[in-house]
Amino acid sequence: MFKKFDDKDSVIGIQQLKSSVQKGIRTKIIDQYPTLEEYIDTILPKKDALRIVKCQDHIEIIVNSAGDCLFFRHRNGPWLPTLKLLHKYPFFLPKEQVDLGAIKFVMSGANIMCPGLTSPGAKIEPVPQNTIVAVMAEGKQHALAIGITSLSTDDILKVNKGVGIENCHYLNDGLWQMKAVK
Repeated sequence: MFKKFDDKDSVIGIQQLKSSVQKGIRTKIIDQYPTLEEYIDTILPKKDALRIVKCQDHIEIIVNSAGDCLFFRHRNGPWLPTLKLLHKYPFFLPKEQVDLGAIKFVMSGANIMCPGLTSPGAKIEPVPQNTIVAVMAEGKQHALAIGITSLSTDDILKVNKGVGIENCHYLNDGLWQMKAVK
């Protein structure tokens, strides 16, 4: 999604959010990530002047007053956290671990294939299809990508072919490199 994203060329406009819209977004995020409820006032303070950055390809990014990118979504899909936010609060997404051989492919933006999730060195948590997950790497502490499961973990184990997780945002992509939005 952010492979060829460039903050100078891809940003269409920045819009200040009304407090009622901010409240709606906070509610959606709490519904989506219930474990973040006690941290939501730190992440999205009620009195903060949140902005939404509208980008090409129907991507929207929530930015706080300091210019930090917090959440993003494609079209009217679910709000996904940025990796920088996930590194601060690593507990709120289920973790799927890939083996060492998959790291270079994930870091280049490739989707995570089922064999990379079922091989020795990989670990998967049971989750249903279309779940937002943190993609971890064998022997590494922080997530290297955020993705959405294409199959349930039971199907990943049974089928063991094709795409298991669709890679949405990974280390060093355009969103990761995006400078603070002023």
